[in-house]
Amino acid sequence: MQGIVDLLLHKYCCVPGSPLLARFRFVQSLRSDHILTSTGLVQAVLKQFYGSPDNTLTDEFELQQHQKLEKLFISTRAAKHFQRDLVRGVEGYIVTGSKQVEIGTKLSEDSRKYGAENTCTSGNILSKASLNYARARSQIEKERGSLLKAFGTQVAEPLRAMVMGAPLEDARYLAQRYDKMRQEAEAQTIEVSRRQQKVREAPGNVDNSLKLEAAESKLEELKSNMSVLGKEAVSAMAAVETQQQRLSMQRLIAMIESERTFHQRVLQILEQLEGELVSERQRIEAPPAPTHVPETLMSPPKLFEENNGLFGSNPLNGSSDSMEYFIAEVMHSHQAETSVELSLSLGDFVVVRKVSSDGWAEGECKGKAGWFPAGYIQRRDRVLASKIAEVF
Repeated sequence: MQGIVDLLLHKYCCVPGSPLLARFRFVQSLRSDHILTSTGLVQAVLKQFYGSPDNTLTDEFELQQHQKLEKLFISTRAAKHFQRDLVRGVEGYIVTGSKQVEIGTKLSEDSRKYGAENTCTSGNILSKASLNYARARSQIEKERGSLLKAFGTQVAEPLRAMVMGAPLEDARYLAQRYDKMRQEAEAQTIEVSRRQQKVREAPGNVDNSLKLEAAESKLEELKSNMSVLGKEAVSAMAAVETQQQRLSMQRLIAMIESERTFHQRVLQILEQLEGELVSERQRIEAPPAPTHVPETLMSPPKLFEENNGLFGSNPLNGSSDSMEYFIAEVMHSHQAETSVELSLSLGDFVVVRKVSSDGWAEGECKGKAGWFPAGYIQRRDRVLASKIAEVF
């Protein structure tokens, strides 16, 4: 359209000494100052050359439709670029993540190999730890592989299909056809105004009248077609814009959920691994277990029976008792023989609330409380959360 205006201006105005040169300079100043839109510029040219034309290019509705289509075109183009950037970013993440999976899998295999083939003469503690680490690392890399697969199938592929899909291209094609037809209508509007000017200059010229009638008929046809095509283009572009917004939002949420699930599962694996390694280290650092289990112990403190499970702070038999709470692991099973005792199984964890000087301890395990031999347990400073849950 800009080329049409330039051609018109130079054809009719840019002749040295032309009386229309002042009008040309006026319209050029409006355009250079960005005062007029493309449609407004055509109307300004027509007004300067031919006065107020009988046939205007657009009405208010068509102008609003044109402006809406321009906004939709800009919006869908920006969304397309954003979707393309998302696809590129996810694809890059998949490439680097695949390399991480490869490295992590190799580390897992090396750890497993050491744990299976170690011949250390001082024990197999490190072998067990390396096997545990190999298992955990393998699980982590499997989770990472699942994450990368989800990124590819749930994020990259749908967005790529949207960017390259037919709906967007079809809508943009309609918009381009509408723009081209609009330019034709603008040129025809100028032609009609020129024919009207010639009829006014020579009222009795039949040839000029026939050419004006033909030009006006063609302009009306272009206007009608442009209106229909404009509605189709706006509808198609609006549908694409809605689909772009909805799909992009859905894929962002899917990406966030997949990554959150991955990190949650990795955290569970690492917590379990840490608990296994810490427990093994505590076994190494703990004092040696008793070489034999006492066959007989004194009866549990009578204070427990007398207070019905409520413990006082008075010393038993003149000695002071420890009242510090801690968690301990059962190293030897104990079968309760009285109603105040607590049965324990090997590997249980118990909350110790009191240790008596006569060799008994009081605590809670699996929702039950009672007394048990203090020598049957070992204190633990760190315990898995799942083990703590079993205590209560």
